[in-house]
Amino acid sequence: MTHRMPQLVRGLSLTAAASLNVANMIGTGVFLKARVMTCNVDSPLTVLAVWLAAGLLVLGGALCYAELAAMMPRAGGEYVFIGETYGKRAGFLWGWSYTAITRPASIAAQSVSTAIFLNIVLGGRLQDHLALVSVSAILLALLINCFSVKTTGDVATAFSVAKVLVVFAVGACAFFLSDGNWLNYTLSGTGGACEAVPAATRGGMAGIGAAMIGALWGFQGWAMFAPMAGEVRDPQRNIPRAFVLALLTVGSLYLFANASYFYALTPLEVANVPLSSSVATEALTRIFGPAATALLAAGMLISSFGALHTGLAPAMRVPYAMAQDGLYFAFLNRLSPQGVPVRAGIFAALLASALALSGNYDRLTDYAVFSLWLFYGLTASCLIVLRRKQPDAPRPFRIPGYPVIPLVFCAVTLVLLLNTLYLQPAQSFAGLAIIAAGLPFYWFWTTRKNS
Repeated sequence: MTHRMPQLVRGLSLTAAASLNVANMIGTGVFLKARVMTCNVDSPLTVLAVWLAAGLLVLGGALCYAELAAMMPRAGGEYVFIGETYGKRAGFLWGWSYTAITRPASIAAQSVSTAIFLNIVLGGRLQDHLALVSVSAILLALLINCFSVKTTGDVATAFSVAKVLVVFAVGACAFFLSDGNWLNYTLSGTGGACEAVPAATRGGMAGIGAAMIGALWGFQGWAMFAPMAGEVRDPQRNIPRAFVLALLTVGSLYLFANASYFYALTPLEVANVPLSSSVATEALTRIFGPAATALLAAGMLISSFGALHTGLAPAMRVPYAMAQDGLYFAFLNRLSPQGVPVRAGIFAALLASALALSGNYDRLTDYAVFSLWLFYGLTASCLIVLRRKQPDAPRPFRIPGYPVIPLVFCAVTLVLLLNTLYLQPAQSFAGLAIIAAGLPFYWFWTTRKNS
């Protein structure tokens, strides 16, 4: 009698796939970035224009990913796309950066945020146990993700609905309950305190570039479910729809929330918000008084843990896909009876827990931003290269406006990378060093595989 080996299950519906991206994109950025961006560009209308531009840029990237993922609906995401286009070494370097640094550092940051906001909600009772709570949050997210891919999708959907309601409620309260003024949009934030905002990033093109980086960080997570393409039902139809649905939902919410901040507060008041607070808190405090801090902390708690849960799900699939190809630890090439890469999940959770306990995740996340967008641009370029290398390959979804959209996305990404390299050379070169550190590991695994 032969036993059938467990396989990945296509258990993610359109709603669940889109929810993975929505739940990961909506974090704390929508509540925190308005202050810094106002200091960068001074004008409320310019801040909103930057959010719109960032949303359109990310939508262009998402459309590129949609064509690639519908063409290659397998576990691994960028690891598969880049490997198919530029060879296994390039795909491995993305997977190395993703599994060793980028995703664990992000998960660690989300777990610590979860602990901090839970502590605020509970009146500071957890102050001496934040590290333990952070690790516990990671383990809880792991447990939920280990049941089945359908459970992961259902929980992601619940968190997405909750997050959308939280952001919408903040914006609605600021618009309809505050004593605001439409003339605020014509004012300037020049002269604001702008605590901890470098002078070099205030005004001019440098300010716009810095504001763009802030907005893009708010959209971070837009490609989150790509590594789970092998588990999406009817992938040729649902993958493109999920990308677009997630971006339109989040982009609309971000514009609504930020527009509400400037209706409730003048841009000068926004620029004067202290580093220890947030624009959303200041706006709600005028309506609800001191209770606003606890209310927003509860919303951010939902937002942080939702991002932690959905961020861990793809982190389980990439090392599994790499191990299947013999380019990672062999013991990760196993699925549970429910078709979930549980061993890879434990591996990812342990790395993230170590970073959460070490306190080094913030710096690692800074280093990872440069490499993230480097690989986003490289992935978008895969679409152009594969159109030439494999013109007759089945493409269930073709990006509209080809080749303009992928070329514009790659060009703008290059400008952002050069701007980041100029403004933050140490972090940028550190990100490149982290990528290059994967080369000896690639040599080791390919040598062992071929021996």
